[in-house]
This record gives sequence, C-alpha cells and structure tokens, in this order.
Amino acid sequence: MKKTNLKYNTLILSAVLLLSFGCKKTLDVNTDPNNPLIESATPEVLFPSAVLSTAGRVGGELTILGGMWSQYFTQANSSNQYKSIDSYNLTKNDINGNYQELFAGALADYQLALSKAQTRSDWRYNLMATVMKAYTFEILVDLYDKVPYTEAFQGKANLQPKFDDGDKIYTALLGEIDAALAKDYRTIPLTAKQQKTDFLFNGDMELWTQFANTLKLKMYLRMINANPAAAQAGIAKLYQSGATFLSINAGIAKFDGTPDNSNPFYEYNIRRLNVATNIRASVTFSSWLVNNGDPRAITYFGTANPTAIHQGDFSASAIDQPTYANATVFSQKATDPVWFITTAESYFMQAEALERYFGGTGAKAMYDLGLAAAFKQSNQTLSPDLIATYAYPTGTLESKVEAIITQKWASFPGSHDLEAFFEQQRTGYPKISAVYSTDANYVPGQLVYAKNGVTPGKQFPRRLVFPASSVDRNKNAPALVPITTKVWWAK
Repeated sequence: MKKTNLKYNTLILSAVLLLSFGCKKTLDVNTDPNNPLIESATPEVLFPSAVLSTAGRVGGELTILGGMWSQYFTQANSSNQYKSIDSYNLTKNDINGNYQELFAGALADYQLALSKAQTRSDWRYNLMATVMKAYTFEILVDLYDKVPYTEAFQGKANLQPKFDDGDKIYTALLGEIDAALAKDYRTIPLTAKQQKTDFLFNGDMELWTQFANTLKLKMYLRMINANPAAAQAGIAKLYQSGATFLSINAGIAKFDGTPDNSNPFYEYNIRRLNVATNIRASVTFSSWLVNNGDPRAITYFGTANPTAIHQGDFSASAIDQPTYANATVFSQKATDPVWFITTAESYFMQAEALERYFGGTGAKAMYDLGLAAAFKQSNQTLSPDLIATYAYPTGTLESKVEAIITQKWASFPGSHDLEAFFEQQRTGYPKISAVYSTDANYVPGQLVYAKNGVTPGKQFPRRLVFPASSVDRNKNAPALVPITTKVWWAK
C-alpha cells in the first residue's frame, strides 16, 4: 500500500484501527512483527487506502489541470505556479506524480484487494474494488490513451509491461464490472466495522450496483465516436436489463479541514503553497454565468459579478490589464468534497442516452432532474427565469446534446473539473471560439485558445504525454506523441 502525498491520516487511521491491522511495504529490509507485510493486508485495509489515493489525485492536481483546460479558472498574472498548464506547455517531465501514484498506489491496492477478496469469496469487496479499479483506469486511459493493463502489477516479474490500447482496456474493464455484478454480493451485508471502510456508501451494496451501472453508462457514452455499435449495444443492454443509476453523489465528503485531512485541491493549491490567489476567474466561464444571470457565480467565485482574466493571459502587465491585480479568486474550502460521479452527471448522462438511442423518450425529464441537481449541489436556487433560459431545446439531436453537455460543464467546477475536459474532447462542447475573448464578437462560454499557448497552429491540448518514468525506463512504452494528439475515443 503506497502512501499518497496527501495522507488523510484521520480517515485511513480510523479504518486501520477498526480492523486492528496495519500494512507495510514489501521493500522494507526489516519487518516489524507489529506491522505485517502488505501481502498480509486485507481488503478492509487496502480498499480505503486505494480510494483515498484515487481521490487525492483526481481531486488534486488533476482538478487544476481539468479546471484550466475547461476554462473555469486561469493562472493569476502575479504568480507562476501553473503557467505550464495554462499555456499547454507540458512535457514528459511534468505532473507525472499522478500517473505514478494512481498505478503504484491506487491501482496496486485495488488489484491486491481484489485478489484477497476473491480468495475468500468476498463478493462485496470484489465489486467495490472492481468498480473503483475501473474508474481509476478509465482516468488514466482518458489522459494517456494507452497504459499498461494486461501486464500491469507483476512487480519484479515484469518491470517493463506492455502498453495496451485504450479501447481494449475499456472493453476489459466493462467485462470485469459485469463479472463482479454477476456474483452474490448482496446476501451478507458488511459488518458495522467494515461499513466504516467504505467512504462512498457506508456499505450499501445497492448504491454500489448503481455506481457500477452509471460508470458503465459513462464508458459506453465515451465510446460513441470510436465504436458507435458497441456503445449503442452496451447502453441498450443496460436499459433492457432494468439497470438503475445513481441518484446521489458518489465520492468522498468526509474531509475535516485540518492539515493532511482536507480537500486535495485545497491542500495542493492553497495550504501547500501558503497562498490562495494563484487561480483566478476565467472570462470564458464567468462571462457565461454572468450573461445568463446564473447565481452559481456566487458559489464558484463568491460574487455574482466576478472580475476575470482572459484565459492564459498571465503575462499581461498592470498597465495592459489593470483589473487583473484584483481578479476574483476561485472559491475553495478545505472541507469541499471530491466527487467521482455526481447526481447531476448521472441524470445528464441518462438524458443523453435516452436522446441518442430511445427516441428522446424521458430525456427532457432527466435533463430537468440534472439541472435541478446541479443547482442543489451549488446551494443555489434554480429560478423560473433560469428554468426558461436553460430549457431543454426542441430542435435537432445535436442541439439537445449541446444543451446537456453545456449544463454538465457548468456543474463540474471545483469538484469534478477533469471530467469537463474529457467531455469537451468527446462532444466538442462547449464550442471553440473563432476569436479570443477580448474580441467584441466573442460568445460567452466558448473556449478560447490560451493567450500564451505554445502548441503549433494554436491547437488545443487533448491528452497528457507519456511520463518520463515510463518512456525512459520501459522499452515497451509507446513513442512520445504531442499533447495535441487526440485519444482513441475523442471526436
């Protein structure tokens, strides 16, 4: 069980103490009899550690990446922390900790938890670990396109695993979820102690079933461009089988706000850096909110009228842009949750599936539920005027998909930013602006190429490049490709 950079000591310690068990890395030369080797660890210890590893990365630095590339916020012009992200200037040596931690921490622990659970025929932890393994692998595939899968987790037996194609990994993961769902995981409930190791649903296996189905729906929707037949067949099977989907948020909402026990975005961006002003409102998103009179501006920025910076314009001087010095900071709290899939996202995905494959029957109802859930999540009121402004369109399929994805985009900031970047790559929404946001013809909410972007031909980033830790050491790693190269499922 590999430690994350964000310890979340209270949560992990409570799980360990409850199960009266510890674990220790196998690389230790001396083994303390009071701290058994990781091979002796149980699913009860491995699973919560892995979940927090996933949350720490997806909800930390990757939230910053997703938030900037989805243009919710941008780099302040008075600091330097995230210029490489905001200018699309990432190389094989940048932000590699996420790749390493998700593999060596989260996924290694999920895999061992699965092995332990299957050995003792514990189909509850088998399902839980399978779903979170699939979720974490999906994040890596969506960022890198290809990653080790079939030869992963072999330790010294294979230090140079091959990289598998993303579509094949998706297919295998969906098969793993189906196999886990086919087991008898409902008969014996988790004990009171075991329930405390489940930070998502407190041992409610029906909610884990819904999470599994909702994750499958997300993965099938992501496949619509690259493998439309498989996407349609998979979604049709979900509905034909009577699958139920999430109607609550799935994620970690137990952060207590103390050091190392806080929201990872807050811990990474504010507490670790000892400054709260690196990330400021982007004109792209804030202008869309203000233009629509959307009160979620208050949730995201603390004011109904944010002072914003044009995306990627961090080199502007005080003379060129005098308002930048007082640009509105993106709102963050140490107790903010990290969501893996939100209620709003679940409803919006169902709306899209119903629109694409079932003639639109029930799509508007799901869209309306998604809109209501998004406002509830933001603690804002969905007024009659906004209901009219955001009304589900009656036009073409594409206009309806645009409405769904745009509202999904507006629901993600701060809690699920990376997903917005993926969805833009899949659907093309929000649209790309033909002009920069300083132009009088700019349409609020359309993405602009960052002012200080460095990619050739003003191409937007579409992925992360393979990390140095893999390409420099693994002869089976693919050749480096530019950050502008799309992943397998992208539009």
